[in-house]
Amino acid sequence: MVLSLIAGASLCQGQNFSEVKPSPQTSEWQDLEFGVIIHFGTNTFLDREWGDGTADPKVFNPTQADPEQWVKAAKAAGAKYVVMVAKHHDGFALWPTGQTDYSIKNSPWKGGKGDLIRETSDAAKKYGLGFGVYLSPWDRHDPRYSDAAAYDKYYLALLDELSSNYGNLTEFWLDGAGSGGHVYDFKKIIEELRVSQPNVQVFADTALFEYGDIRWVGNEAGTIPFQNWNVIDRHGYLRWRPVEVDTPLHKLHWFWHPNDEATLKSVDELVKTYEESVGRGGQLMLGLAPDSRGLLPDADVRRLAEFGDAVRKMHANDLAKQHLTLDANAKNAFDDDPDTFWSAPAGSHASTLEVAFAKPVTFDRAETMEWLNDGQHVQEYAIDAMEGGTWKTVARSYAIGHKKVDSFPAVTATKVRLRIIASSSEAHIRELRLYRTP
Repeated sequence: MVLSLIAGASLCQGQNFSEVKPSPQTSEWQDLEFGVIIHFGTNTFLDREWGDGTADPKVFNPTQADPEQWVKAAKAAGAKYVVMVAKHHDGFALWPTGQTDYSIKNSPWKGGKGDLIRETSDAAKKYGLGFGVYLSPWDRHDPRYSDAAAYDKYYLALLDELSSNYGNLTEFWLDGAGSGGHVYDFKKIIEELRVSQPNVQVFADTALFEYGDIRWVGNEAGTIPFQNWNVIDRHGYLRWRPVEVDTPLHKLHWFWHPNDEATLKSVDELVKTYEESVGRGGQLMLGLAPDSRGLLPDADVRRLAEFGDAVRKMHANDLAKQHLTLDANAKNAFDDDPDTFWSAPAGSHASTLEVAFAKPVTFDRAETMEWLNDGQHVQEYAIDAMEGGTWKTVARSYAIGHKKVDSFPAVTATKVRLRIIASSSEAHIRELRLYRTP
């Protein structure tokens, strides 16, 4: 998978969960909400998911490689950043690195003069998306891998090239797959990365607690299956480490495979993934795979556009904007301005945000965002609708975080309230939105 922005809150011992806060860089990354990761390499031409490092570089020869097509398709889906798999576990590098001959410089593509990292980075910048890289620590090709010190030196040299020559990175991916007992010098890796990329967000498994800014959700199914708190406790240390949910566009396939159209996820499946990742306070990372031509298949491009259209239609009409006059504080939760927020009374642990309408509104989804600069505080909440003069609870749950989507049977109401049942400190709500599913 792949990498981007900077470290989260500092490592702290003995703190309360609610006291740990995100860095400005992590807050900026969380606002991106949706990115894609692109897998393309020798595996693409050999019908493989996991290369063993023995593929001849000459098999890599796409005839129509077009990173702009990839990026435009990702943008149509609503993605805000692109992570490129620069070197997967097979060790084959997609840029003309000076550290090994096992790279595209020894492939027929563009006579060995091509640089897919450069082309993808340029395409992302052209279309206004962030860019990051995935550099697998595991390497099934390079003979230095059996010598930890020699391999770490080699890996750092690769990292220097990627972190110094392709502009500001949004995310850097440290995959934990494989490795066969090899112990990496992660401390040195992150120190090296931060020299030229002080703001990059590092994705890593929770086990790499001290080194990552973003944590893996623990599955590749596209769902957050638990109450999502941004602060993680590991061995008594607390850190702000938001969740990224990685899942491929094709079921169980990160790389392209011939005659694989049946595994393409439906629009409904992708919307469900969006609701269970972004809608549960996490980040969605969707895997894309160019084919042996170097293009995303037509069916994939269409599906990405359909997915983007479906999500945009879901958010096309925020019924909460039809509210009657609100006081200045409450208005901040309905103004679509990410820099403003409603604040509960100072020191409160329970509170209510209420909105009234001139005419009844019918809705079946509520979207709530917590202002997290001061930490994640809302522990339990409910959404109530006044129907026929009586308050009716339509949703009750835990942990709002960056964004929480609640769905329920349609209700028609003259008033709606967000009821903060319990919070560690006064609640801060960036937005409260109401929608009717199209």
